[in-house]
Amino acid sequence: MATTAAPTPVKSPERRERVSRDFGWNIVVWNDPVTLMSYVVLVFRRLFGYDHETATKLMLQVHNEGRAIVASQPREQAEVTVARLHAFGLQATLARP
Repeated sequence: MATTAAPTPVKSPERRERVSRDFGWNIVVWNDPVTLMSYVVLVFRRLFGYDHETATKLMLQVHNEGRAIVASQPREQAEVTVARLHAFGLQATLARP
């Protein structure tokens, strides 16, 4: 009976793996001349859980500068948040950081 040799391990070629990191997408809220400032504060508090001071600061940034980054989230979550902002009647978009 013939003996068989054990297979010798083969070195696999070195390869660099890319680590995919989702750093988050910025949610940008844009100013519009129709929506009341108090309503924008209310929406920010409900959706993001901001305190009154933080929500007011962000609302004033939207009002004075025309836009503000109100949150940064992973892409899919940010898309849902933008849709929710649209449902509240606010203009919002996603932006890469």
